[in-house]
Amino acid sequence: MFYRAKNGSVRVGNSEMDYISFGNGNRDLIMLPGLGDGLTTVKGMALVFSVLYRIYAKEFRVYVFSRKNHMQEGYSTREMAKDQAEAMATLGISKADVIGISQGGMIAQYLAIDYPDLVNRLILAVTSAKPNEITEEVVGAWMEMASQGNYRDLMIDTAEKSYSESYLKKYRLFYPLLGRMGKPKSFKRFLIQAASCIAHDAYAELDKIICPTLVIGGDCDKIVGPASASVIADKIKGSELFIYKGLGHAAYEEAKDFHERVLNFFMR
Repeated sequence: MFYRAKNGSVRVGNSEMDYISFGNGNRDLIMLPGLGDGLTTVKGMALVFSVLYRIYAKEFRVYVFSRKNHMQEGYSTREMAKDQAEAMATLGISKADVIGISQGGMIAQYLAIDYPDLVNRLILAVTSAKPNEITEEVVGAWMEMASQGNYRDLMIDTAEKSYSESYLKKYRLFYPLLGRMGKPKSFKRFLIQAASCIAHDAYAELDKIICPTLVIGGDCDKIVGPASASVIADKIKGSELFIYKGLGHAAYEEAKDFHERVLNFFMR
């Protein structure tokens, strides 16, 4: 079935926020991507995403949001959630199911905490709720690479930290190509978003999340740590927890049943 895909942008404060939408459903689904958004936004990706995530298109009108285009230094995940709420209001989205992946999950935490009326059901995938040494070390190293303009090593280290060994064995041959495509004109956006990941600390307020919540993690996560999902689930009353065995931060890409699991939770 054909699902019309749309590229758009919405005004948020003094900036624009890129988003894409697709699907014919009667319910709204918000998808918030991870730190990779700091290198390239979803602009122009509507058709690609509508194919990749077509499993949701029958039941939902799907929106995938980037962070706003122009960010100030010190821009926090809580401020990102505030801007996300403003974008939803502008687009007439009054209540939605929300899935946040990695940094997107950090933003989703504050969206559910500060704007509970906007979130129907919530999924927090491969994310964390408070600073930890693993994230500080890994993301800190990425910030150093970005500061030096070392895009190739940034991409390779991201892959090495995200995927399972069996997956990497198939794709390491493509590493020489990673530094040649997609390099941003500036790393400023990435550096601001990376700093917000390291500083993110919503743990003490997670008990304010009242909507049905599913927390998904990987027991080999080398970016937020294998314990982060359990820490979140223990703090959110009534939440569910699922851990992928043998997978890490990219469980949302590697696990064949990930999107079916997400859809089943949202459709209960």
